[in-house]
Amino acid sequence: MKPQDLNLLVVFDAIMTEGSMTRAADRLAMTQPAVSNAVSRMRTAWRDELFVKSGRNIQPTQRAIALWQQVQDPLKSLDQAIAPGGFDPATSTRTFRISGADGVIDLVWPALRQVIEKEAPGIAIHAVPYNIVNGEGLLENAEVDIVLAVQGMMHSDSLNSQHLYDSTYRVVMRKGHPLAKADLELEEFAAADHLLVSLSGDTVGFTDRVLAQQGLKRRIAMTVNHFHGVTAIVEASDLISVVPTLAVEEAISTCRLAVTHTPVPLEDSRLLAFWHRRQDRDEGVSWLVSQLNRLLKARAAAHERVLRKRTCR
Repeated sequence: MKPQDLNLLVVFDAIMTEGSMTRAADRLAMTQPAVSNAVSRMRTAWRDELFVKSGRNIQPTQRAIALWQQVQDPLKSLDQAIAPGGFDPATSTRTFRISGADGVIDLVWPALRQVIEKEAPGIAIHAVPYNIVNGEGLLENAEVDIVLAVQGMMHSDSLNSQHLYDSTYRVVMRKGHPLAKADLELEEFAAADHLLVSLSGDTVGFTDRVLAQQGLKRRIAMTVNHFHGVTAIVEASDLISVVPTLAVEEAISTCRLAVTHTPVPLEDSRLLAFWHRRQDRDEGVSWLVSQLNRLLKARAAAHERVLRKRTCR
C-alpha cells in the first residue's frame, strides 16, 4: 500500500467515526480545506462519491459504509500496535458523544465534568438527543460513542453494554392531591388523569401494558417528551405521573411533590451504557464507560439515602 493511500484511509476513518468533516479535521488536527482535498482524492481513487450532503450534515454512500466495515478494525489494530495503551485521559484531546434521555444527562453531567476537569482536561463531551427509536442507529452509524438507555430498548447483536443503575418508579402528584396517600387504590389510580413522559411520542407506556393485563386502562391526559417539565406540570395541576424518582429527586426531597407507591407491580428499569462492538478495543470508550458506571452508581446510592431521609408531612 502506498503511504498516501494509508493517509487517505486515516482521514476516511475519522470522517466516518465523527460523522462530520469539520469534527474529523479537529480530531486529526488538520484544516478543513486539507480534509476536503483528501476527500476529493478519495473520490477519484476509489471511484465513488463517498459522502453526500443531507441538510447540514453528510451521509456516507453504501460504498463508503462497506469500505469502512472492512478497514476500521485493521486501522484500530494498527494504531494500537504502533501506540499500545494509546489513550491517556490526562493528555487526550478527544471529543466523545453520548446520547441519553434528559433525565440521565442531568444526573451525570455535573459529576462527569468534575472528573474531566481533574483527570482529563483536554477531553470534550457532547450530548446528542435520544429517543427510543434512534438509539441503535446512532451507534450503528457511528454518530455517537455511547448510548445511555433502558434495558430492552436496544436489540442489535452488534452492541455491547454495561449495567449502570436501576430506576425505581413511583407516582408523583401535587401536594394536597386527593390521591396523595399511602394506600392508593388500583381503581383510583386507573381513573385519574395521567401525565406520561414519552421520549418516542407514543401514548402507551409500560404502565399501560401492566394495567391492560389486569383489564384496566388509564387516561393519558397529557404527554411530554422530557423529564424537565414533570414537576412544574404536576405541581400546577391534578395530573399524576409515574416517573423514576431520580428524575424528580429535587422536588421529592424538598417536598414540592407528594409521592406514593404505584398500585400496579412495576419492575425497576435497568439503565445501561451501550457501545458498538467495533469500539471494544477503544480504550477511550472503555475509560468513559467506567467513569459513567462509577458516577451513576454513586448517584443512585446517594438518591436512596435521600429517599430514606424524606420526612414530608
